[in-house]
Amino acid sequence: MSDIVITVNNFNKSFGKLRAVCDLSFEVKADSCFGFLGPNGAGKTTVMKTLYGRCLRDRNADDRVNVFGYDPAENELAIKSLSGVVQQENNLDDELNVIQNLHIYAKFYGLSSKAVKKQIDYLLEFFELGDKAKSRIRELSGGMKRRLVIARALLNNPKLLILDEPTTGLDPQVRHLIWDKLRQLKRQGTTILLTTHYMEEAFQICDEVLIMHQGKKMMHDTPLNLIEKNIESYVLEITGIESLESLEQSGLPGNVRVDKSQQVTRLYSEDTEQLRALANKLEGAQYYLRQANLEDVFLKATGKGLNEKQ
Repeated sequence: MSDIVITVNNFNKSFGKLRAVCDLSFEVKADSCFGFLGPNGAGKTTVMKTLYGRCLRDRNADDRVNVFGYDPAENELAIKSLSGVVQQENNLDDELNVIQNLHIYAKFYGLSSKAVKKQIDYLLEFFELGDKAKSRIRELSGGMKRRLVIARALLNNPKLLILDEPTTGLDPQVRHLIWDKLRQLKRQGTTILLTTHYMEEAFQICDEVLIMHQGKKMMHDTPLNLIEKNIESYVLEITGIESLESLEQSGLPGNVRVDKSQQVTRLYSEDTEQLRALANKLEGAQYYLRQANLEDVFLKATGKGLNEKQ
């Protein structure tokens, strides 16, 4: 059994009258990737900021938050010394080049010049940025900037890497490269906390996923268990209301679950042949028969409508 390095019990967080997080409890194992999923405004970023000491006011007196043996409310600096944080924005200095950005950030950790040079050289090669060391930030692509921000967060060899939507807006090639690097970091002993809107990202690199909605925990398990325990195995996606109406007139099997949205209807079943037979009745309609995935679980847990906060 892996050691538990983060423990959160009955955590509540309010901003005035707004309850951002409600009675949240979870544990994070060492050398694992723990993911938070949820719509905008679900409370994911609030939880992350609390863990590294950014949201300390208005906490419930009865809650318990422990990160590597420290409470963020009392030992914020100790936790920060063990952590690397990648926020949503690429807050790099555009007037400096790549290596200058890293050197300035390294000064916050009081590392020796020799140690800093060695670590910077290693991280630039690790993230395949070695040939960009003298390039100015404005010359980098979005994917290069994102890799540089993650590299910067690793300057102090943190035990905990906190990533807030690290691959938003990146092309698939860069996203997969970052996933590979995060897997390597886990193998090297880094614990990772991740928020993401990409279900495939959570499935690929997270050992456990916690789905939040309106500040509450809706589901928590491994990605595979979430799919196997909470959703049917197969989905028939149908575009257009008219196509569904024709199927409903002929009668749908009782063990097929229907989930309607404005333009797409999803039919869920454990029997792929049953869904294939229904698809064959859809003359000229657009449809897609596939296995269920983490996104189906997410929509079931949080709903398909937009939150008012989004």
